[in-house]
This record gives sequence, structure tokens and C-alpha cells, in this order.
Amino acid sequence: MVEAATQADAPKQAGGPRRHVFHAQVRFADLDPLNHVNNVRMLTYLEDARIAFLRPDSGSGRPSPFGGLVVARHEIDYLKPILLRSDPVRVETRVTEVRNASFRLAYEICDDDHVYARAISVLVGYDVQGQSIRRLDQDERDYLDDFLLPEG
Repeated sequence: MVEAATQADAPKQAGGPRRHVFHAQVRFADLDPLNHVNNVRMLTYLEDARIAFLRPDSGSGRPSPFGGLVVARHEIDYLKPILLRSDPVRVETRVTEVRNASFRLAYEICDDDHVYARAISVLVGYDVQGQSIRRLDQDERDYLDDFLLPEG
């Protein structure tokens, strides 16, 4: 079972950015021979969270604010192993940079007590028909700006 929750419907706190929160249930099949969540499955948690973030209204029939995108880069630091558990882990996503044709997402896989992994992804606007990079449009930039919290 996976569930996405976002602060998008809540007002910004003192004009600040929001984080997107995705809950991922740890399954027995996610475990490696050492009974830790496999490192590849951790990337799947990030992928599921990213899809939920980029397609916030997928169940409503309304179109996503995003056109074509491709992942240009992933980077992940594994900080603590995740064991089989009944409570889901949270994947918190925020935007750390928005450029003309790309943006950067930062994630934490965590619960109330631990941070299990930190990661970044760089996504690039992509014109599927023309098979080329494209600039982000204003709707995309507006959505990303609501979650923008620069690093540093």
C-alpha cells in the first residue's frame, strides 16, 4: 500500500515553501538477504514519491501541470538501513533549484525517529515529439516555486 499526501492544499507557513510527503509501505519483497530494504527498492520509493509529486491530481481527471520530463541525474546517500516494519516510511520531497529547462529535487526517506536516506534528482523538460530538451513553462515553474527551498 502506498499513499501520497501533500501540503499543497494547506496554506504556506509564513509564506514559506511546502514539502510533498509520500508514505511508502515496506514490503517483505523489498528486503535483501540481510533483511534490510534493498538499495534499489529505496530508489523505487523515491520514484513513487516523485511521480506523486509531479502528478498531484492523477486521480481527479485534471491534467498534470507538467509536460514531458526526463531524469538526468540521481544521487543518494544511504544513512541507516530500513528493516521490515508495519508503519510506512515517509519520503519528503522539496525543490531546491529551478532553472530554464531543469529543476532539482531533494528527498529524505525518514520516519519520526530516523533519516534513512537523502537523495537528489535533476529533471529536465523534454519535448517527446522533437526528442529534445525544452524550457519549463510558466505553469510548471509556478508549481515548483510553491515547493522551492534552496539548499544552503
